[in-house]
Amino acid sequence: MNYHLLVYGVYLPVTVLLTVWVARTLFKNGRLFLVDIFHGNEQLADSVNKLLLMGFYLVNIGYATLTLRTTEPVNSYQASVETLSIKIGTIILILGAMHFFNLYVFYKLRNRAQEYARAYQFVVDKK
Repeated sequence: MNYHLLVYGVYLPVTVLLTVWVARTLFKNGRLFLVDIFHGNEQLADSVNKLLLMGFYLVNIGYATLTLRTTEPVNSYQASVETLSIKIGTIILILGAMHFFNLYVFYKLRNRAQEYARAYQFVVDKK
């Protein structure tokens, strides 16, 4: 039996499903942050949200396919499970890192938008 095919056959679907699940969660819940950042401009927030979603898919699925190849010998079910745990664990860590990176970017954008709004309000109040 070719255990490499077993690893590939499990790794790709699991990775794609995890990526889709995380991406949809970020897409759905990130919209509120973007609407706030763009001062209620829902069209712009939705557009940016879709672009972020596409980039998330491209980066994660692209990385998953790049790391598909394994150089380690896989000649048993145990080796298959061990190889899968390393590969899927790496993808999960990358998804988590990208999630926190996205939250950080949203946080910085929101702070910048709030500072701009406060500065603008100060100028309007001064007149």
